Amino acid sequence: MIQSDTVSTKELAQSLDRFFSLTSTKIQRLNDAWEPERGAPVFTVQGKYTTRGWTEWTQGFMYGCQILQFDATKDAAFLEMGRKNTHAFMAPHISHIGVHDHGFNNVSTYGNLRRLALEGRMDSSPEAIEYYELALKLSGAIQAARWTEIADGSGFIHSFNGPHSLFSDTIRSCRALVLAHRLDHVLMGENDKKISLLERAIQHIRNTARYNVYFGTGRDHYDVRGRVAHESLFNTNDGNYRCASTQQGYSPFSTWTRGLSWILLGAAEQLEFFTVMSPEAYATHDDSGDFLGLLADMAQATADFFIENTPTDGVPYWDTGAPGLAKLGDYLNAPSQPDNPHEPVDSSAAAICAQGLLRLGRYLDKDGKGKPYYQAGLRVAQTLFTPPYLSEDPEHHGLLLHAVYHRPNGWDHIPAGKQVPQGESCMWGDYHAMELAVYLQRELSDGPYLTFYGPN
Repeated sequence: MIQSDTVSTKELAQSLDRFFSLTSTKIQRLNDAWEPERGAPVFTVQGKYTTRGWTEWTQGFMYGCQILQFDATKDAAFLEMGRKNTHAFMAPHISHIGVHDHGFNNVSTYGNLRRLALEGRMDSSPEAIEYYELALKLSGAIQAARWTEIADGSGFIHSFNGPHSLFSDTIRSCRALVLAHRLDHVLMGENDKKISLLERAIQHIRNTARYNVYFGTGRDHYDVRGRVAHESLFNTNDGNYRCASTQQGYSPFSTWTRGLSWILLGAAEQLEFFTVMSPEAYATHDDSGDFLGLLADMAQATADFFIENTPTDGVPYWDTGAPGLAKLGDYLNAPSQPDNPHEPVDSSAAAICAQGLLRLGRYLDKDGKGKPYYQAGLRVAQTLFTPPYLSEDPEHHGLLLHAVYHRPNGWDHIPAGKQVPQGESCMWGDYHAMELAVYLQRELSDGPYLTFYGPN
């Protein structure tokens, strides 16, 4: 269980300075070394980023890191780098009809550029802002078009596995839908039917909560509050739910911790977004009348599960049901052990969850219930921004060490003499470490609060 009583934001200031000093060199070196025709960098092998032919869902994270480096340091070279790469290489991701990753690729690039422009952090013409907003409008609509209707008439954005598949990951792509809606965009269907992007986002989030998140209400024999199923499967002939599943976790009835991390951060971010909207703006799409309550329940349930099922320093093992955990003894009452012979940790899940915990804690502060979550988020950050998780070797491409991509498929590099993956980085882990660091830096400096949708 995460131990977090003694951490303060100010204690992280020196670690953040060190982090951004390291990232400056590493981001530049990766940009210089990477050949875009190879595709997107996914994870490192012996310290060097390589590709993995599945989908190009990480390209926006690479360029998003460059933009966030400017956000943190005001070094205009990184802004130019990120802006140039976004303009040159990201357009195919705007019109990509085959993936559930628009919130990852496009909000991390076009969204960050728009946000910085609106914050007055960079010089940008009205035409440039219109360009970023057009990209975001199209991205949100195209993502919303990847739609499966289920038996009750609602639906979800289906994963790249096909129309039967509801992924936990995709709640964070709802950023693309609600941001496009905020920009007054809609999806146009047959006979010029206007389809609300906000309605589709709400339906997707509701069905993610309904089918992928457990609330301890007796849904099945393994219904533990806060447990997350990576995937839910549906019969596309009649729209009925069939079963839980997983692509990257150990089993449908254990919790793949990165799947949980997407739910925790996705729900916390949507809480912030819907809080700044008037309830009347989404009331027609909220059948229960308590959509904010559902988001809060999702975020709190997964946050509680994460805190209770993670080692004391805040970095989880890759899956809570991984069989080798039984050989680690009382591992939840000790710091994480990235160098062990039984099961890998996943620092990328920690980086994503940390931001979710901080955002949830801030949201709940108004009721006096946020401190434990915020403190847990700080504890995770404290661990990630110091060795052995901080990548200090300037020759190593990665920023955050000990990440795992696809343990069941055996894709992750296992160093010589070791038995499980360790010592490597992944592009989503690096990006979310950057986002977490920028979030905390702004908290320390009383800067503008970091949101995906930009200033109100």
